[in-house]
This record gives sequence, structure tokens and C-alpha cells, in this order.
Amino acid sequence: MDVGLGSSEFPGSHRETASLSEPQRASILRELENILNSHAFKASRRSQQFLSHVVMRTLEGHGGLLKERSIGVELFHRPASYSTGDDGVVRVQAGEVRRRLEQYYHQQTDSSPVRIGLPVGSYVPEFHHYPTAPSIGPKTSRIGVYRSMVGLVTVAVVGLGVLLALLLPRTRGPSARPPESALDQFWSPVFATSQPILICLAKPVVYRPSLNLYRRFSKSHPATFQSEVERNNRPLPLDPKEMVPWGDLVQYPEFGVAMGDVYVAARLSTLFARINKPSQVRIGNDYSFEDLRNSPAVLVGAFNNRWTLQMTSNLRFVFAEEDGRFRIEDRSSPGRVWSVRLGPQGEVMEDYGVVTRLLDSKTGQVLIAAAGIYANGTRAAGEFISSKDYLAECLRAAPPDWHKKDLQVLVQTTVTDAVAGPPRVVATYFW
Repeated sequence: MDVGLGSSEFPGSHRETASLSEPQRASILRELENILNSHAFKASRRSQQFLSHVVMRTLEGHGGLLKERSIGVELFHRPASYSTGDDGVVRVQAGEVRRRLEQYYHQQTDSSPVRIGLPVGSYVPEFHHYPTAPSIGPKTSRIGVYRSMVGLVTVAVVGLGVLLALLLPRTRGPSARPPESALDQFWSPVFATSQPILICLAKPVVYRPSLNLYRRFSKSHPATFQSEVERNNRPLPLDPKEMVPWGDLVQYPEFGVAMGDVYVAARLSTLFARINKPSQVRIGNDYSFEDLRNSPAVLVGAFNNRWTLQMTSNLRFVFAEEDGRFRIEDRSSPGRVWSVRLGPQGEVMEDYGVVTRLLDSKTGQVLIAAAGIYANGTRAAGEFISSKDYLAECLRAAPPDWHKKDLQVLVQTTVTDAVAGPPRVVATYFW
């Protein structure tokens, strides 16, 4: 029988935690440490922070202050006046912590004298104590002990027989569960969270000719550029030597998503929909660092996506610019670089991309980046992370526990008629 906070083993509710003995507090802290370092929690820094926050506040005697608003302000840095009805970050994270706790105790093999729970509808954790079995004293009947031991052995043998009967047909029969593919293992840290995954595209600044410039051109070229359809679908054939005033170039905020980025977003959306993982596509200013802190995310693009450059700037394979030339550098081996190869007409013939997966990124969430030097490199990176065959081929020589590690994969693609070919792995790094 487990004993809650109102018991003699762990007396009192959050208002009475001061009466806990030092051994009791120590056992709770040891269990907290075990949970935070477990597989269920290690992939989510935000879940670690949430559980640690509510447990420590309760042990300090401040459990009564653990309300949705106070947690939002203290842990998620929301303003004191924020609307909890519109922003459910605390509720979502609490649900995620409850799910991970359930997963942790379901997978736990070693019995623990303490169990930490987070009741539904509350942010105050509960500590349940499981007393250890009493030792056999001198007055205990040997016959009783013998019978108890025989009974336990009998139950164990019968239980083992039932377990083998259940397992053996499944492992040998056609209904055996297939092993996880490399694609499943690559995305498993993302699929383990309840939050929707964000697919984040950049939207660089884009300019187009002003309406006055089109009208001036139409005066000398009648019946041209009379409609918005024509202006959106036909380039303005000005003389390359003609001087155009800056005022005749107008910024258009609704324009500017790269084709390679859109291709990757479409592939990933299809992948996530196939396995019923919720996802949201965010473009340009439609996402912020705070959004990246609250959900796992895929950053698409490199030089057009400032978040990719910021989040990967201290890693091994980084994107760099020098004298207007873009390239990928290996920070562990100075002088080792990869650049696009251009054709006789300046067309891209060969491009490179980098796939990055960070289990505990600067945001505290799982972060994946699919980025290329140019659009075809981004497209190749996107194909790589959405294909079980490409991933399996690359990861066949990876460390056995690669799925628990951060990683970077450098891919190359040959471009034909402006279309990227299959991604080819050039270099990998796991840590």
C-alpha cells in the first residue's frame, strides 16, 4: 500500500513539508535525480525544469503558491498579467510531465521507496512512500518462512512459464513487432513529446518594382503590365544599364519563401501527417525564440534563416560567409570547407547541406535543422531526414547508441537541370 503526503511516513500536505525528516527529504531528492536522468526525461529539458521546479518549491514549503499563473511567470518568463486562458503553456507542460512520469514508472525495473506524482488538476506534486519488507525476527516460525518461500518460488515459476508462453509465439510468429527503423529512431525524441512540432521557414526581405515603374514602362510599351496577374508572373524587361531610383523598389512582406524550403516543409508535413504527429508550419516573423522554447522544431534553410545560424554556430559543421561566398566549414579541422560548384553559365551544379539534431538545444527542446548552402542543398537535407532508406544507409556505421546522441550529417547533391539529385553522405559527427 502506498502512503501519500497525509500519512505517517510522509506527514502533511504541502503546508506541512517542513515536518519531513532529513532522510525523507533525501530520498525524495534522490528519486527526483533518478527521474531527471532517466530516458523518459532526458530528451526534454523543459520537462526536467518543470518537475524540478514544482518538487523543490513544495519541499521548500511553498507548494500552495504553485498556481498556473505563478509557474508561467517564474518558469516560463510570462508577464504577470498574461492571459492563462489564451496561453496554455503551463497546462501543456504539466500534461507532458505527467505522461513522462507514467512512462518512467512503467519502464522502471528497480523498486524505489519513493514515487513522485503530479495529480491531474493540480501543480503540487505528491510523494508516495513504499515501505520495505520487514526483516524476519527470531520469533518468526521457520515453517511459516519456508511455506512463504515455497509459495513465492511457485508463483515465480508459474509466472515465468506464462510469460514465456506469451512471448515465444510473438517473437517467432508472423505477428512479431518489426524493429524500429532508422527513421523512427531519428524522430523518436520528437514523437515522444505531446506538443506539435514546428516547421520553421524563413522569409527574407523581398523587393519588387513599384506600380509607377510599371506604368512608365507601359507608356513606351503599350498594353503591357496592365494587370496584377501579369506583374506577378512576368519579369520587367528593363535595360540592364537603366538607372532605377530607390523609391521605385518597394518591399513586399508577403513575398519571399524559398522553393527549397517549401519542398522540405511539404515532405515533413506529409511525414508527420502519416504518423498522426501534429505539426504547424511557421513562416518568417510567425515564430519567435519563445515558440522554440515551448515546442520541438525543425529549422529549414541556412543563410536565409537566422535561427539556424544562431542555433548551430558553435557546432562542428557550420555555415560561413566570406567575401560574399557561402560555404560550410569544419570547425574541428581548419581549412576543411565545402562550397557549391557552378557551371559555365553560373548555374549550381553541386550543392551541400547539413542535417543537425540536438536533443537538448539552446531552446531546451529537441531541435532539428535541415539546411543547405543554396536551395538544392536544403532540399537534399530535407530528403535525407524524411527517408528511411537514406537514414538507414548513413546510420548503418553509426555508434550503436546514436539515437540517444546529438548528431550532424553533411550531405552532397548533384544538381541537374536545376533539380537536386539524391543526397550523398560526406561526413558525420555524433556526440
